[in-house]
Amino acid sequence: MATDFKSIPIIDISALLAKCDDPKMAEDPGVSEVVRQLDQACREAGFFYVKGHGIPDSLLKEVKSVAHKFFDLPYEEKIKIKMTAEAGFRGYQRVGENITKGIPDMHEAIDCYREVKEGMYGSLGKTMEGYNQWPCSPQNFKELMDVYIRLCTDLSRKIMRGISLALTGSPEEFEGRRAGDAFWVMRIIGYPGVPTADGPGPTNDIGCGAHTDYGLLTLVNQDDDITALQVRNLSGEWISAPPISGTFVCNIGDMLKIYSNGLYDSTLHRVINKSPTYRVCVAYFYETNFDTAVEPLETCIQRSGRAKKFERAVYGEHLVSKVLTNFG
Repeated sequence: MATDFKSIPIIDISALLAKCDDPKMAEDPGVSEVVRQLDQACREAGFFYVKGHGIPDSLLKEVKSVAHKFFDLPYEEKIKIKMTAEAGFRGYQRVGENITKGIPDMHEAIDCYREVKEGMYGSLGKTMEGYNQWPCSPQNFKELMDVYIRLCTDLSRKIMRGISLALTGSPEEFEGRRAGDAFWVMRIIGYPGVPTADGPGPTNDIGCGAHTDYGLLTLVNQDDDITALQVRNLSGEWISAPPISGTFVCNIGDMLKIYSNGLYDSTLHRVINKSPTYRVCVAYFYETNFDTAVEPLETCIQRSGRAKKFERAVYGEHLVSKVLTNFG
């Protein structure tokens, strides 16, 4: 459960990554310290920064750079990859098309999902069947994002091994039938700056309304020079998550909240870009297997000292219910 945190902790995860696939990783003092910090951050804030993650800073910057180049294109070019239901809700959406709790969000985006072939998950996956739509310009967009997604998937798996150790004493709880074939989502998001006195701008300042994320773990790669992401603490205060160069902002999602039986909470957060400068953020979401039935882990029920707090939820059903209400 989130506390009255006033700032978001920074965790160097290099020791965890160095031993992540070692069968004796739990015995390593460096790993144990990272796991302790992850556990504390997940209990107190549900948010944390990671450094020492191994993904080159040059790649983090290049991903944001090509996103800026895409959003700078004329609307007629961007709409060539327009999001449609036929594409499984993949593609470009204009400013105001994404809806959070009934209110249009002041951002534009490209939404990407792990590709779902026809019949792959039966009726459960029908809504999400389709292939990602990538722009022709910038020319290296697809290739760059493919590399980035692969690295983020691997990094997320390793962080989840640390979180698994924190919750259960085993690094493997979120593999196999739970997340051994993890689904993923990525949103490449552009937030217009606030209008100048004589210039056009967004009709409200909420880039993305208050929400929680759906899955296990989110990695946020945000522009270095604009503070816009805000996280709500237990008292209802909005705490800024300023960009720290070379890091990811990480937060836990609804499925991990269920697995932990509420020991960890998926914290409300929002985006308000008060800068006159256009802001880009690339958010990668690491999920469970698409068809996984998620319910509290027995270890977490015992550790929380109470009965099972959440009912069983199927990740794919949870995702589809959100997707079908998020787009105007």
